[in-house]
Amino acid sequence: MRAETSSRVAVVSGGGTGIGRAVAAALAADGTDVVIVGRRAEVLHATAEEVNRGRPPGGREVSWVQADVSDAEQTAVAVEVIRQRHPAIDVVVNNAGGSVPARTDLAGLATTWLEAYQKNVISAVLLTSALLPMLRRPGGRVIIVGSRVATTGGASPPYVAAKSALTGWVLSLATQLGPEGITANVVAPGYTVGTELLTGRMPAERHERIVAGIAAGRPAQPAEVAAVIRFLASEEASFVSGQVLGVDGGSLPVG
Repeated sequence: MRAETSSRVAVVSGGGTGIGRAVAAALAADGTDVVIVGRRAEVLHATAEEVNRGRPPGGREVSWVQADVSDAEQTAVAVEVIRQRHPAIDVVVNNAGGSVPARTDLAGLATTWLEAYQKNVISAVLLTSALLPMLRRPGGRVIIVGSRVATTGGASPPYVAAKSALTGWVLSLATQLGPEGITANVVAPGYTVGTELLTGRMPAERHERIVAGIAAGRPAQPAEVAAVIRFLASEEASFVSGQVLGVDGGSLPVG
């Protein structure tokens, strides 16, 4: 699914590790200039250098911009930097997000839920909204990385609720942007190894229990999630919009 021209540009938040890194590598290999955005400059720099060293013939460059996209001011500054490099954007991949520490007292509970929403929903809303004037019409792609837990409930309530909110938002986006030739979709990974969300945090017993419920009999790899995002970013996906595409290996029936 190589772009017909070398002018396609993608912005990937949370692009320094895990799924975001795999997406950046896949899109760059396909002939797309990729800008990865994240909070840690050293991680972004290392990822861009590594991906660029390993890119195939015809692959495009991965560059980076530091920003916490859940912060409006930082997002605005980062988007201005991107605009100076690339006046038009073809693809926005909202991958930034994550869990938040659990708190039990009422004040702490409110903070936890607000932080989960800020980290997983507001981050995607801010980056997408800031890039929207630059998004190509027709042909633009908005892709949001959600989670299978939005339908299974298999994570902390604030995280599940935040990821569930993305489903409603993508329906609104698809309705709003469809007449302009822009698609909007959610990719919902299941249990995926090699991500910062899970690395070093998954007890062996829980790992085995989760895998036992996956028809494929194993977790996903970031590259497998990136492959679905790669399709949605392509010109071939022009009539796919307002959808939630699960990448979870299939769920085994209960009982």
